[in-house]
Amino acid sequence: MLMDPLNHNSSSSPHHHQEEESTSSDLQFHPITASSNSIHMRQLLIRCAHFISQSDFLSASRLLSLLSSNSTPYGDATERLVHHFSAALFRRLPSSSSSSLPLAPTSKDDGVGVEACYLSLNQITPFIRFSHLTANQAILEAVEGGGQSSSKKQGIVHVVDFDIMHGVQWPPLMQALAERFPTPMLRITATGRDLNSLHKTGDRLSKFAQSLGLRFQFHPLLLLNDHDHHRLIPAALTLFPDETLAVNCVLYLHRLSKDDLRLLLHKIKALNPKVVTIAEKEANFNHPLFMQRFLEALNHYSLIFDSLEATLPPNSRERLAVEQVWFGREIDDVVSGEGTKRRQRHERYESWEIMLRSLGFSNIPLSPFALSQAKLLLRLHYPSEGYHLQILHDSLFLGWQNRPLFSVSSWH
Repeated sequence: MLMDPLNHNSSSSPHHHQEEESTSSDLQFHPITASSNSIHMRQLLIRCAHFISQSDFLSASRLLSLLSSNSTPYGDATERLVHHFSAALFRRLPSSSSSSLPLAPTSKDDGVGVEACYLSLNQITPFIRFSHLTANQAILEAVEGGGQSSSKKQGIVHVVDFDIMHGVQWPPLMQALAERFPTPMLRITATGRDLNSLHKTGDRLSKFAQSLGLRFQFHPLLLLNDHDHHRLIPAALTLFPDETLAVNCVLYLHRLSKDDLRLLLHKIKALNPKVVTIAEKEANFNHPLFMQRFLEALNHYSLIFDSLEATLPPNSRERLAVEQVWFGREIDDVVSGEGTKRRQRHERYESWEIMLRSLGFSNIPLSPFALSQAKLLLRLHYPSEGYHLQILHDSLFLGWQNRPLFSVSSWH
């Protein structure tokens, strides 16, 4: 079981519901119901977005005033959702129209940094852990099936990880390698935009590897912008013929423009990795029309906020921080940003599949064990009947109330 050895005490949850078992044969994603108040507020948000799309900023401003006075980041799921979406819509108004509003809604950090918020997000929602766990299982299976050479039997692995952040994905894989192979070795080439943060992550992972007796090397790769891939990869990579190469793209590819994305995937394919792991949101935030992006975002984050409402106690400080600092920024980016200013360019699995196959990638079916592990993760750490899993297109999907929210797939 690839569970996180550094977070083994986090299995307790404020609400302990019995998880409802589901399989790919009995689970179908379908719409959820909502209260009349929730529906009314959503309709007002949609009407406001429509006014903005038509450049009717006066009508939008009037509606935003109403929405602002009936929403708060401290209320129920609907009030919190409306707060963040009205804040993002407000940012699309010309200054002459927005000046008439009594108070512009905002998404504050409340003193909580983005990195600290990422760790909270990893604790209170299953989305990141699910992505890490499933990707790790795909990598481990690629190593175990890597061939009959003595080096591969020993478990020599090189992971290229795009945007490693705190490196919380890798301790479970490190432990699994140490337990399964006689003389394993892990090399990680990690990208990021802050060299100091990369070094700290490398130091933490090195200490953990030492405690396991695992040979370990860490290579930081500083990317100043999304175009640096073209200059640094594969030039900055040192690849050995006796290692299993895995490229990890967990919640990363959506940040790139179409041209940068295709160029990066082309370079990755040229490396001939044994496995490429990809995790992304199941949402189309990359539609050229504002109203389509808005409706997609409203549906997606309604489910996210509903899941937080159901699985965390009222007035949870962790939930407030995650919604303000993490999801609030995402909503603001999708709704208020345009063109190159927008970084949340998520697309649904079908779009990723078409692009990857056009570049010569083939899907590697995720094993039944990956599904079993994900179910156990939910049962131990997030015991709510609202979360459900399904295998589709040989890939694994995590959803809330039978609606898909995240997907993980592996390719070569």
